[in-house]
Amino acid sequence: MGDFEPFNRRVFIQRLTFLGGGAVLFWGCSRKGNTDGGAALGGALTSSHHSFLDDDYAVVGAACERILPKDDDPGALEAGVPEYIDRMLQSPELARMREDFIQGTAHLQKRARRMYKKGFAELNGEQQDTLLRLFRESAPGSGEAHYFELLMTLTLEGYLGDPSYGGNKNRVGWALVGFQVGEPLPGHAGMGHGVKGKP
Repeated sequence: MGDFEPFNRRVFIQRLTFLGGGAVLFWGCSRKGNTDGGAALGGALTSSHHSFLDDDYAVVGAACERILPKDDDPGALEAGVPEYIDRMLQSPELARMREDFIQGTAHLQKRARRMYKKGFAELNGEQQDTLLRLFRESAPGSGEAHYFELLMTLTLEGYLGDPSYGGNKNRVGWALVGFQVGEPLPGHAGMGHGVKGKP
């Protein structure tokens, strides 16, 4: 998790996986959502992204990579997490979440420019972590805290979920937590979705 926590990322993801974390939103999403493009809060898209403007997409990618950075294992970018978020936020059931997430991303970018005179994606890792930590430690119920929760949850979903949803490319997330193709984990029929934990 970047510099946010002292324990090993593999242990962190294993904990969340076996406790059902990272599936809070994923399994409530419909695959029937519009993935043919659209407008971010009414704005014209400047690329082929579905939910974000180019600048916003760069912010989301950089933020996801700080949540799960590449080390000995693939990071969020290599796993296709930004693509997953971009696609899943087009689901009609997530319209309110999409609005909250896009507004939160814009606020993160604004805070970066105010504090460092640069966009979030242009900052170094330490500066990005400082900003994300400010959001994480904001007052419970605040927009910043809500955005960080959404970012964390969607990042984990994109890293650990079914690859058919756009993330977990080459099943890198499943490999990290020791899953293999097979039956769902006992007690986690939805979470497994064709994945089985190694004994």
